[in-house]
Amino acid sequence: MTFKVIGILMTYNCERVVQNAIDKIPKDEFDDIICSDDGSIDNTLSIIKKNNIKFIHNNHTGYGGNLFFGMKKAFEMGATHVVELHGDGQYDFNQVNKLKKKFTEGKDLILGNRFYNYSQPFKDGMPVYIYFGNIFLTLLGKIGLGLNLNDFFQGFRGYSKKFFEEIVTDDIPKNYRFSFEVIAKAKFKKLEIDSVPVRCDYKVEHHTAPLSYIIPAIRHTIITCILFRLAKSGIKHTRLFKKK
Repeated sequence: MTFKVIGILMTYNCERVVQNAIDKIPKDEFDDIICSDDGSIDNTLSIIKKNNIKFIHNNHTGYGGNLFFGMKKAFEMGATHVVELHGDGQYDFNQVNKLKKKFTEGKDLILGNRFYNYSQPFKDGMPVYIYFGNIFLTLLGKIGLGLNLNDFFQGFRGYSKKFFEEIVTDDIPKNYRFSFEVIAKAKFKKLEIDSVPVRCDYKVEHHTAPLSYIIPAIRHTIITCILFRLAKSGIKHTRLFKKK
């Protein structure tokens, strides 16, 4: 099989940090790179243009909507797989080669794992509330989905075209809920899910979820897991878990 891997640089008002992110991208690992911008109103796109990166400029929809439009464009360009690259450059993009190896093994969804070593996030400056919040949310997800991975709520991921065609549709949530729902849907559809270790630098300027995000995220994770279990038991199928 011939692979075509496209990197999707996700941006929203990133003018202060996006050049640093661009400089960190291992460009030789990609067949192409596009920027999916979520309606920035600062100089982000000027910097993108200066670096000769293709881009699409969306209305401000949120994380899920921005990624959806980026993935749609990438697969229209002939990608077999895409890699999510956040525009603040917080994640270690040098792990792209490990994602690509998982693609050759037939994986459909690959999640970055910041907790491959539980002391490393602290060394990288992860705030305490994010550290324990992620561990708790991931524990809920592991129990609810029966999926033994250590980090469900991160921003470094790889996706296959099969994943996009079976999971990502126009009715997906356009906000943060996208992040966990697509994992649950992939598990429900019995797609191949795996992870790779990745570091995330919290000492540099970056965009991250506020403390107020935790309670809604807990509630959404629990509800999603309940709906997943009901659908697996054949009791109730929802928008999220449709019958095949």
